[in-house]
Amino acid sequence: MHLSPGQRLGPYEILSPLGAGGMGEVYKARDTRLGRDVAIKVLPQHLSANHEVRARFEREAKTVSSLNHPHICTLFDVGREGEIDYLVMELVEGETLATRLAKGALPAAETLRIGVQIADALDRAHRAGVVHRDLKPGNIMLTRAGAKLMDFGLARAVGLAGAGGLSTGVTVGALTQSPTVAQPLTAEGTIIGTFQYMSPEQLEGKESDARSDLWALGCVLYEMATGRRTFDGKSQASLITSIMGSQPAPVSQIAPMTPPALDRLVSGMLAKDPADRVQNAHDVKLQLQWIADGGSSPGAPAVTPARAKPAGAWLPWAIAGAAAIAAAFFAWDGRRPHDTANLAVEAAILPPPGVAFSSSTDNPLPIAVSPDGRTIAFCARNGEGPDLLWVRSIDNDDTRAIAGTQGAEGPFFSPDGRSVGFFTKGKLKRVDVTGGAVITLVERVDARGGSWNREGIILYGNSAYGPLWTVKEDGGAPTTVTAMDTANGESTHRYPCFLPDGKHFLYLARRAGAGSGRSPTIYVGELGSNQRTKVLEVASNVTYASGHLLYVREGVLVAQRFDPNSFAVSGSAIPLIDDARMDERFSRGVFSASANGVLVCMTGKNQTRTQLQWLDRKGTLLANVGEPADYTYGGTPELSPDGTTSAMPIANRERGTSDVWLIDLASGRRRRLTVDSLDHPAATWSADGKRVVVSSSAVSDEFMMDVMSIDGTRLHNFKYPRRLFYWPRSVSPDGRQMLFDSPDGAILGQANIGVVDLVTDSMTTVISGGEHLTALPQFSPDGRWFVYQSNESGSFEVYVTAYPSGGKWQVSQGGGVEPRWRNDGRELYYVDSDNYIVAMDVMAGSSFEAGPPSRLFQFHGAGGQWRYDVSADGSRFLVTRALKEDLASPVTLVTDWLRKTGSR
Repeated sequence: MHLSPGQRLGPYEILSPLGAGGMGEVYKARDTRLGRDVAIKVLPQHLSANHEVRARFEREAKTVSSLNHPHICTLFDVGREGEIDYLVMELVEGETLATRLAKGALPAAETLRIGVQIADALDRAHRAGVVHRDLKPGNIMLTRAGAKLMDFGLARAVGLAGAGGLSTGVTVGALTQSPTVAQPLTAEGTIIGTFQYMSPEQLEGKESDARSDLWALGCVLYEMATGRRTFDGKSQASLITSIMGSQPAPVSQIAPMTPPALDRLVSGMLAKDPADRVQNAHDVKLQLQWIADGGSSPGAPAVTPARAKPAGAWLPWAIAGAAAIAAAFFAWDGRRPHDTANLAVEAAILPPPGVAFSSSTDNPLPIAVSPDGRTIAFCARNGEGPDLLWVRSIDNDDTRAIAGTQGAEGPFFSPDGRSVGFFTKGKLKRVDVTGGAVITLVERVDARGGSWNREGIILYGNSAYGPLWTVKEDGGAPTTVTAMDTANGESTHRYPCFLPDGKHFLYLARRAGAGSGRSPTIYVGELGSNQRTKVLEVASNVTYASGHLLYVREGVLVAQRFDPNSFAVSGSAIPLIDDARMDERFSRGVFSASANGVLVCMTGKNQTRTQLQWLDRKGTLLANVGEPADYTYGGTPELSPDGTTSAMPIANRERGTSDVWLIDLASGRRRRLTVDSLDHPAATWSADGKRVVVSSSAVSDEFMMDVMSIDGTRLHNFKYPRRLFYWPRSVSPDGRQMLFDSPDGAILGQANIGVVDLVTDSMTTVISGGEHLTALPQFSPDGRWFVYQSNESGSFEVYVTAYPSGGKWQVSQGGGVEPRWRNDGRELYYVDSDNYIVAMDVMAGSSFEAGPPSRLFQFHGAGGQWRYDVSADGSRFLVTRALKEDLASPVTLVTDWLRKTGSR
């Protein structure tokens, strides 16, 4: 079907044709809503007419659309206009790798660079359960920003390469047409070009998996390095015979300057039996990076491909022989390691089976390496259980969780490496790495990083708003140590790092409104003095190690020379690890470095996608709601009074803010409610369901709540008398009063629960929490009571009190947070200390009575807190849950990152 310029498919206006192939015609189009050019691929009518193929295509396309990676062409949308099915994809400008290879072999450095990018793209997709199945030079675009992998996963979706082999309804030539290039492509050699990169198992008609993609990548690497195809033949039959039975000439035989390790790697990727092949794309990426860094020079140890292991076997902490190399690395003379120029290794670290690392969004800075580089502390959870503090020695497998550390986040080591400081449930604590007593040092803390010097002083970030504080390692009264420059809009000091003298320290100063355009700044401060020195402007935490500052810039972990005496940086920032995990809303990357050249870094950009789900009272999944999104920390899936819609904050990572969206729970469609530059991390409904109250913070340091109609009109605004971030929580049944809180106010002794009269604008305090963390108030359905959580007893518990005044009852025992009412007021819910959702019958009339608690199911929501709501009858729970593939990202371990800086 031919489309003409000016014709529209939904909101997309056709501009010009780009190309055509068996998988459909491709057009350049204009997205009239967002004002951007896109590529439209129209499916052939013989595929659109097949209901099963079309449904399969849509399912596969939805999965592919979730892949967010700089080297994967983005799938924006799937649509149907009349009888036309189409895809909307990123418009990529450049030339295909096939076009470039027509000019001959690529230089070794370029081969390795492109290989790393494609392997990284495959790794991201494979972790999401998506296999390309048609990887070849014609599906790789070379752009100014690097390689882009095209047509991801779509070959299978139209039945071109499934378990049953090639579809008879589509020619193999269809596979060669890339969908989103900005120039037409020829179709010469399409038949040979398709079979050329198919693995033996695909040609046999067997089910293909990720290892088939690695075969194809091996063929592509071979062709880039040599300028020749890996296998060839004068006919399809002879080509298939060559692939199934012959071995290609070694890369180094054709290109003598090829690094020996690349020769071995390509050979390992082209093993006929998938079980003998390199097993995953992450290994391929690490090996290519190692080769690019000079790892294939004479005398350097080769990196061994990982082999498949039986189901349930221990996942190796350090692949590629890292444990043996680390053992040699840790033989030192008491001051620094012996020469390790040939012992550097980059390896993947995985948690034990069934255990998942805490993500950076719901657990700030969840990993740390000890000063001597021997031990790693990390935050992780087993199944749906709470986050715990875990420790492991790098050179053996004694991984263990430390008892009594539920809710652990932000670990940091003592100078001797024998103890770990960490934050949990509003407190700062410490524990020995061998376990034992957990000691509370500070009672009221909102974790923003910690550092520990040899004089026994712990320096820590105390709040989302405010300066740095210190406390002695044995406890005592905390004291402030930095002064806020409020005249210039500073709102927070965080992520401290002591310098070697133990007196000076680095920290990040941010200004109100992460998207304000005012650059966060790294300073050097000094204990006992308000003097400070500006170091550099960067929106990242910073670590000092081995004469360098390490920080994240534009998604890359970099190192820059730094003099700890003059506090001056010099030279250029040197890239260490691409795709470093970074949470822009909080300006924190997830990395840690020892004093002797060991580095750990969690990878994956913005891997905070979560799925909105309905669960029953047993925790069984009933349905997913809509597509995954970046539902933000602190936001609740607030159900509308009629139960049809949820108001939920979603992060805007580019701005570093959140917006409130309305989600139709039947269709999953989302509509943005707040359309401005402010930050809106929380919302609650009016009693009639026609309005939503949202929290708002402006770049001018104004903090407010806005009443908005559900069509997006701002109806009313409340500005606060204090410079605190207030959160709207619950509107009374008569629609007149609204409960709000400010957990951050505990640091200032102002953690109150208040009420706003929505008619008169008057604000009053109903619970004076003072320095206790008092939050999450919820009106009972009749408005005569409200429930809330507080740590006034030393740990978080759930309380019920009469409104507007009266008695108070503690309803949880042994820990409770996140309370909710059933709509008839006869049942109350909360989350206990083991992450179980608990239900209890209540009688809340003229007096209050509560029955025994009953655990329903264990649940770890995305963000850990404020992540569920309850249907009117209490039969279903609306929750958010992090995607498993995002939690599966490993941590990269580098045993001598200084080699990359030229310091060794």
